[in-house]
Amino acid sequence: MLFKIMEIKKINFLKSYSSILLLLGGITLGSILGLFFGKDVEIIKPLGDIFLNLLFTAIIPLIFFTIASSIANLERTEKLGKLFIIMIVVFLATVLISAIVMILAVCFFPIHQDIIVSKIPIENIQSGSIGDQIAQLLTVNDFFELLSRKSMLALIIFSFLIGFASLQSGEKGSSFRSFLDSGNEVMKQLLAIIMKMAPIGLGAYFAYQVGVFGPQLFGVYAKPLGIYYGACIFYFFVFFSLYAFIAGGKRALGVFWSHNITPALTAVGTCSSIATIPANLEAAEKMNIPNHVKNLVIPLGAPLHKDGSSMSSILKITVLFAMFGKDFTEPSTILLALGITVIVSIVEGGIPNGGYIGEVLAITVYGFPMEQALPVAMILGTLVDPIATLLNVNGDLICSMMISRFSEKTKW
Repeated sequence: MLFKIMEIKKINFLKSYSSILLLLGGITLGSILGLFFGKDVEIIKPLGDIFLNLLFTAIIPLIFFTIASSIANLERTEKLGKLFIIMIVVFLATVLISAIVMILAVCFFPIHQDIIVSKIPIENIQSGSIGDQIAQLLTVNDFFELLSRKSMLALIIFSFLIGFASLQSGEKGSSFRSFLDSGNEVMKQLLAIIMKMAPIGLGAYFAYQVGVFGPQLFGVYAKPLGIYYGACIFYFFVFFSLYAFIAGGKRALGVFWSHNITPALTAVGTCSSIATIPANLEAAEKMNIPNHVKNLVIPLGAPLHKDGSSMSSILKITVLFAMFGKDFTEPSTILLALGITVIVSIVEGGIPNGGYIGEVLAITVYGFPMEQALPVAMILGTLVDPIATLLNVNGDLICSMMISRFSEKTKW
């Protein structure tokens, strides 16, 4: 009898954690290949590219259907307003807390070292008035441009408006709301199929990252990277546990740490908040977060809420101040840095190593020479990308728990 019970438990364990074990196996194998073969491992990178490309092509309709259907099915328009206010407060609070943690880290472990400016290509940064840039960020001038992940904020706003219009249309819009619900379910099934490739795709990406970027971690950037990774690990375990406890005590703490593994591994492997939306949505569903909360908070959080990017913004500013021999500890400098991190969290793209808007903003505001400062910021951005994305992604998941708690009184 005892033997039979143990067999049942073993089967249940394998059934529940088989996907995670396969993912860990693929990542471990990829890391070993990267260590042994170095840059030669680039030959298997296309496997990771195929997986990521499939995710990216599915992300656009996923975001549209999840947001639009979630809003269209809200029972009361007042509920939507309350949810948005709570979401904005939680997003802003966690971004500022993460930035403050990083400021304290660089104050306790000051960076005093020369940074070698590498000769690397600088992306063409589009210039224009502030009004023009805001318009381009929030809208597009043709419908087909919504179908690009580079127009993520415009797509989110459009999806929100479609959902709200469906909600307002009443009985006449019932068929369209059914279409949105059906599309949402179809996209969930499609992404479940694509995620079957995750062990191979993420394994190839880990091999590439370890083989190509690993040696740079031990160069002149070692100290700032050590401070950043240390602060991020501290924030990840201590503050995410605190947030989970706020969301529902010890039970919520267990729920979060038992369901955040797949999103975390996907984030580190792909270095993309957008690509990890499916894993986050799946985890949120297992955590019993209400559908209208998870379908709104997680797709919105991917481009708008970034704890890891907030911390990396502080690191880059600190390194640039050390590089040019300036004092970062002035109160006005720190307050300005906090303001920049909030903007960076909102405008920085969710694609791997995407746009350098945040770096350009910081360099311009503080008056550093662009040709010297931007390459350093770009290199740091690349090297901190994996753990920054980890915090960005898991931050969305933990925020959805807190928002669910505050708006729906959810108990785990």
